[in-house]
Amino acid sequence: MERIFTRIANSIAWVAGQPWSFTLALASIFIWAASGPLFNFSDTWQLVVNTSTTIVTFLMVFLIQNSQNRDAAAMQAKLDELIRALPPARAQFIGIEHLTESEVELIRAELEDETVGENGKPLARHSLERLRYRL
Repeated sequence: MERIFTRIANSIAWVAGQPWSFTLALASIFIWAASGPLFNFSDTWQLVVNTSTTIVTFLMVFLIQNSQNRDAAAMQAKLDELIRALPPARAQFIGIEHLTESEVELIRAELEDETVGENGKPLARHSLERLRYRL
């Protein structure tokens, strides 16, 4: 079941991300709007677009979340492999995505404290200042 859902979710996500899909959706809205006078802008006419867009949005939320979850898990696995494969990297960082937000924030702050440049400024900030200067 999971493999079938993944295959369907990937296919729908791919189709939904194509320019022609957006064009088709936009054309559908224009056709619906143009048909308004034909149906005297009735409640049923409005209900058609409201119901159809709500259903599509509701289903797409689940498909998008599924795609994002898989992409994030795959990215995390790749990063974990890099950490594991590089001798100077610290293996205790593997799996930190399972910590709470405050625990991850604490680790991030400690890492920033460790990466202080010669002038006492964090290297990341120094790099951003140089980047702004170049722009």
